[in-house]
Amino acid sequence: MKDGIPLEIDVVEASASKIGSVDFDNLIFGNIFTDHMMVCDYVNGEWQAPSIQPYGPIQLEPSAKVFHYGQAIFEGMKAFKDDEDQVWLFRPEANFERFNRSSKRLAIPEFPKDMFFEGLETLLNLDREWIKKGFGNSLYIRPFVIATEPGVSASPSKTYKFMIICSPAKAYYSGEVRVVFAEKFSRAADGGVGYAKAAGNYGAQFYPTNLAKEEGFQQIVWTDANTHEYLEEAGTMNIFFRVGNKLITAPTSDRILDGVTRKSVITLAEEFNIPVEVRRVKVQEIVEAAEKGELKEIFGAGTAATINPVKGFGHAGKKFELPEQEDSYASFFKSKLMAIQYNKTEDKFGWRYAVKER
Repeated sequence: MKDGIPLEIDVVEASASKIGSVDFDNLIFGNIFTDHMMVCDYVNGEWQAPSIQPYGPIQLEPSAKVFHYGQAIFEGMKAFKDDEDQVWLFRPEANFERFNRSSKRLAIPEFPKDMFFEGLETLLNLDREWIKKGFGNSLYIRPFVIATEPGVSASPSKTYKFMIICSPAKAYYSGEVRVVFAEKFSRAADGGVGYAKAAGNYGAQFYPTNLAKEEGFQQIVWTDANTHEYLEEAGTMNIFFRVGNKLITAPTSDRILDGVTRKSVITLAEEFNIPVEVRRVKVQEIVEAAEKGELKEIFGAGTAATINPVKGFGHAGKKFELPEQEDSYASFFKSKLMAIQYNKTEDKFGWRYAVKER
């Protein structure tokens, strides 16, 4: 709706669905995409009418500014289906707000809320059969925007393309995850774009992450760029530490992404009287807690992974393994979050968003 008038979304359906060829029991995260995508262009100073089209390639000029100056941001969301075939989103307004914060930081025009939600719901209804029931099944939703203006002058683009593509998903990580605390490389610096979901943030971390993988680690927990003394966030997740029965996580800043799952974990911890401290976390504090046997858990929190336990970590050439916990906070928070996401329990926080059938 815009000014009380329904938005007109042009829908061109795929001639045939490819869903029959997909093995939903053996999905690789982010490799298979649904039949349709949402597309909207920014031209002449405004966002044009959005459309739904069959999923497929797009055409860009080699001089498009996204290739030369990296004007590109994205979001990660999920849709879930309950036992009654109702489709739900989890805190989508928080994702939308962060999408526009990221856009603003990259000098990209903010996207209208009515277009975002109307287009997203139209797309999800069209590809509703791709959302499978059952814990662990979901549809990963990737909204993004790229600069499309031809030209290599170092200035913001005058044209952009907003899109949403969707991918059926199971667990993001399979197998055990171990992390290394960064000592040399940095993800973000004060005054930078660390808080935005800018494409370049992720591209820049691939090289040091590859080095970490050669040492047997799956991810890096980034430290502050100035001193490397404080732990901040992991490559694709915000990070939590359980010392004794206390939960600790770093505060958000212009270096750290304001994760939706992170915020939800903090709220749940407070609801269930689990001590939680949001403060700067020293590397040495966590190393010493591990040496004393006081570090019970590390886990990551993010849209793709939900909650992902960390089995061990490395720092300064030393490796530490974490003990198995019968009363795992990671399992507790994951079960509470999934119960809300799949409509298995009361949603007292108002986090669920129903996608109405059309």
